[in-house]
Amino acid sequence: MILPLLLLAAQTPAQTMVAGPPDPAELRFDRCVDLADRDPHAAEDEAGQWQRDGGGFLSHQCLGIAYASETRWTAAAAEFEAAARGAEVARDRRAANYWAQAGNAWLAGGEGLKARSALNAALATGTLTGLQRGEANLDRARAFVASGDLGDARTDLDRAIVDAAADPLSWLLSATLARQTNDLPRAKKDIAEALKLAGDDASVQLEAGNIAAASGDEAGAKAAWKAATTLKPDSEAARNARNALRQFDPPVAK
Repeated sequence: MILPLLLLAAQTPAQTMVAGPPDPAELRFDRCVDLADRDPHAAEDEAGQWQRDGGGFLSHQCLGIAYASETRWTAAAAEFEAAARGAEVARDRRAANYWAQAGNAWLAGGEGLKARSALNAALATGTLTGLQRGEANLDRARAFVASGDLGDARTDLDRAIVDAAADPLSWLLSATLARQTNDLPRAKKDIAEALKLAGDDASVQLEAGNIAAASGDEAGAKAAWKAATTLKPDSEAARNARNALRQFDPPVAK
């Protein structure tokens, strides 16, 4: 299933460094992140002790990852923001990634305005490139949609499908927004890209059915919605597809 959260690319790449002895802080960070994947509670203790030892922004980042592993999104976002501010003071280029992760976590926690603020900070640095920039634009588009700002959402999605063209979620959300704004040619074009990348995803098939229905294509809508119900029967997308298919049920005899 396509996940709306891209957070646990949270293990951000380290800065390019000159050859030399391993940095003890980076080694401790790697161990802490590995622990967060295996045992988030233990990682919380480790990161907390590291902070008390003066671990700086890397210790905040590890604690954020531990909280994210437990879906404690508000706590994770606060730690990622602390990591971002610490990295800015240290003039570390990873600050932009940390702001982006904070925005993603705020989104997951339903805090759209806080997500936008963090993502604005991430994109304002100018240091995000390629896929990372695309994913930040994608997340900010989601935050704009949540607040009803569809114009700015369209601008960010247009950027996302350039930089994050390999991410089916970019195309899916772009298609959904196009349908919601009655741009059916754009919706059909973008859902076709999502289907190429993730035709086995129930949420993509659900939206393909929605777009077919909006276009008056009953057969296409039925086929896509039926696919959504079989791909992941217990998912929300499948439930929505089953509800949509009920309109085609024969009338109950009286």
